[in-house]
Amino acid sequence: MIAYLEGVLREKEPTRVVLDVSGVGYEVSIPLSTFYDLPDEGKTVALRVHTHVREDALQLFGFHTARERGVFELLLRTSGVGPKLAQAILSGIAPSDLLDAIEGGDVALLCAVPGVGRKTAERLVVDLRDRVKDLRAPGEGGVPERPATGVRGDGRNDDAVSALVNLGYSANAAERAVARAGGELDDESTLEDLIRTALRRVR
Repeated sequence: MIAYLEGVLREKEPTRVVLDVSGVGYEVSIPLSTFYDLPDEGKTVALRVHTHVREDALQLFGFHTARERGVFELLLRTSGVGPKLAQAILSGIAPSDLLDAIEGGDVALLCAVPGVGRKTAERLVVDLRDRVKDLRAPGEGGVPERPATGVRGDGRNDDAVSALVNLGYSANAAERAVARAGGELDDESTLEDLIRTALRRVR
C-alpha cells in the first residue's frame, strides 16, 4: 500500500500529476486543492497518497497535506461516494468549508458539486457530522490562503475547461463558465484564479 511519494514533478494538470520517483513514473490523481500548491514541473514534490485498489485497477490519489487526505478518506465512508466523487467534492469545496458544510448541515452547498444529489448530500451530513471534529486542528481558523501557481499561456482556458469537465461538468457548461471567468480577470491572473472563478460561475 502506497501512503507517500516524493519525486520530481514531470507532468501536472489540474486533476493529475506524474511523479518521477527513482526513475519510475507514478500517475496520481489530485483534487484542485492540491493542484494549487504544486511547484513548477521539474521541481521536487511530496504527496500524501491514498491507494485505491479494485479488481481491475490500482489508483493513486495524492494530497498536499495530511488533512486533505483525511477529508478525502472521510468522504469515502459515505455510501455511494467513491474516490472520483470524493476528488470532485474536494475540488469544488475547500476542505475547511466542506467540514463546515457537513457539520452545519448545508445540503445546498454540497449539492452544488457535480454528482452530488440531495440524497448523497444528506447522507454526507448524517454519516459524517460526528466525525468532523476529528479532522479539525485545535484553534483552527480555516485553511491558509494558497499561493498563486504562476501558470500562464495560451492553453490556460483549455486547461481550465478540462479541469471542470474532469470534475463532472458538461463541456458546454465548462466552456461558458471559463469564458465568463476570463472576462472578469486581468492579464496577471493565474490558472488557479481562472479555475476558482469559473467554479463559482458554473453553479
